[in-house]
Amino acid sequence: MTLARRAEQVLDRFGDHPKLWFEGVWHSAADLSSRTRRAAGGFVERLGVRPGDRVVVIMANCPEVAVAYGALWRAGAVPTPVLFLLTEDELRHVVQDSGAVAVVTTPEFLPKVQAAAPGLPVVVVGGEGGLPWAELEAADELPLVHRGDDDLAALLYTGGTTGRSKGVALTHAGLDASGRAASDASYRAGATRTLLPLPLAHAYGLLVTVAGLHPHEPASTVLMRWFDPAGWVSLVEEHQVAMSALVPSMLQLLLQQPLEEHDLSTLVRVSCGAAPLSRDVALEFERRVPGCDVIEGYGCTESSALISTAPPGEKRLGSVGKPVPGVEVRIELPDGGTAEPGADGEICVRGPNVMQGYWGSPETTAYAVRDGWLHTGDVGHVDEDGWLYVVDRLKDLIIRNGFNVYPRDVEDVLLSHPAVAAAAVVGRPDPVVGEEVVAFVQLVGEVTPEALVDYAKDRIGAHKYPREVRVVDAVPLTSVMKTDRKALRSLLT
Repeated sequence: MTLARRAEQVLDRFGDHPKLWFEGVWHSAADLSSRTRRAAGGFVERLGVRPGDRVVVIMANCPEVAVAYGALWRAGAVPTPVLFLLTEDELRHVVQDSGAVAVVTTPEFLPKVQAAAPGLPVVVVGGEGGLPWAELEAADELPLVHRGDDDLAALLYTGGTTGRSKGVALTHAGLDASGRAASDASYRAGATRTLLPLPLAHAYGLLVTVAGLHPHEPASTVLMRWFDPAGWVSLVEEHQVAMSALVPSMLQLLLQQPLEEHDLSTLVRVSCGAAPLSRDVALEFERRVPGCDVIEGYGCTESSALISTAPPGEKRLGSVGKPVPGVEVRIELPDGGTAEPGADGEICVRGPNVMQGYWGSPETTAYAVRDGWLHTGDVGHVDEDGWLYVVDRLKDLIIRNGFNVYPRDVEDVLLSHPAVAAAAVVGRPDPVVGEEVVAFVQLVGEVTPEALVDYAKDRIGAHKYPREVRVVDAVPLTSVMKTDRKALRSLLT
């Protein structure tokens, strides 16, 4: 089932209803569908977009992002979402590597786009320059272009933390399977309003978008242009939101808000993914927002954003859930064997959600996907009941005196201190012990770095505790609000 066909089914099944709220305006399901059909016609008539063509979409969150994705799927083309925070050089790499035939953007990013993609057709939403978006929507509605389940549905570029970003080729079947699994796992009867602050250009945001194609009853989404803690709280209260999808750094920022001063009683579930979540952060949020469950999930771009989550009605704090239906997980040891329950190893995944491959890079694909198993580069274990636990990233592992130190273990301890709002740990090269453990912390109370060293020393092994703690105004985050360890390592020199 292609995503465009799935969208048609949803409208046929549930009919017209308030579908998307954005900056004070409700957009109906029928209106969004009509706009999508006309924009699809515009892509074909005005720009000559053909099935399989890649089109870069670089915008902050707005209704036109979702319309653009839907229109491209309807035309048989391939959205290539790009975070607007990318530099001109990074955008140029995506445009050139993907072979994009056009770019969709908004006026504030037009100069960057024109510099990175000279000569390429540009569609501009809500402003002057290039082809106005209104011209796309002035076209005739386009009949659905046939595509196969295994045809390309999206080309997402990884963060490039270990080199040039790689294009991850995701199929209609893979994204559809992940969307269905995410929708089934999060469904609660009557909980039909979701607040979405995630960038739609990120794999996690795309997953939530595709999950919306599998509703169990008529549902609506409140969309934020970008995440703002105070704004998030106000929108939950104003729109009586039942669910929201967040990343751990967002939860930490929300804990700094006066949550008790707002009526958040309608909030029953917060899904958290994209990075490890501290147990203390989850517990504190649940304490301050009674009746709301914080549920962790796990996935990566290469797995169509989803591998595991808690099944409906189940929860195990600290775990990222069980593999979703149709997905297998095995924990691989360094010698290639499979780990016993409770033993750490590399998390490997097999299922319909696994990527088609890295765009134009068969050698890299062959290394990442071996015998049908995607090697995620994450370390974790599975317990006797099949619940998955993510320990850390293999590349973030610190080896001190021959002992493995996972940053998350140290970060969780530091975050349990009441004066610590955020923490991040990296390794610093050391001629004696190989790598030394260094922690960066953001504070909300009075405590000295020396006291935090002692605090950690009392709670974790002697080979793990940080020998140095540095206080920063804010722990740096990447464009998708993950800890920016690359930036932290640069501060060690």
